[in-house]
Amino acid sequence: MIDFIPNWLIILGGIGQIFTALIYPYIRHRVFDWYTDVKKLKPLNQEIAKTYGRYIQGLNFSFGLIAILLTNDLKNQTLLALAITGLIGMYWVGKVATQIAYYPMYTIPQQPIFKIGSYCMNTLFVLFATVYTLLFTYNLIGIYFH
Repeated sequence: MIDFIPNWLIILGGIGQIFTALIYPYIRHRVFDWYTDVKKLKPLNQEIAKTYGRYIQGLNFSFGLIAILLTNDLKNQTLLALAITGLIGMYWVGKVATQIAYYPMYTIPQQPIFKIGSYCMNTLFVLFATVYTLLFTYNLIGIYFH
């Protein structure tokens, strides 16, 4: 049953998460003109916004490294695997829920690259949420129902 979620899918998700971390500054700058908006904030709030942006980028990168380097450990049905997959799964489920609930109210630039990029990024977010939710469920069943 350990092959319920193949390693290649977890590794692909890890690569995708690292990609999101690396592309994040470009998206903030080119797609959302984020820095112009941040400059309108008070200095302390500017630093807080930038710090949270770095947290997001760091988490995405770290989650990707965990997926690539500890693939089998994420599905070994231990309490730690349950905790980590639960944390990462809820992170991405929250991202997808936020994306659905709030982001449609805003427009992104209408150039084809940004529209295609939006679809691709949303697909990645759903992939991450799905993979980690499945891993969490697999670990939960292995720990508590076997």
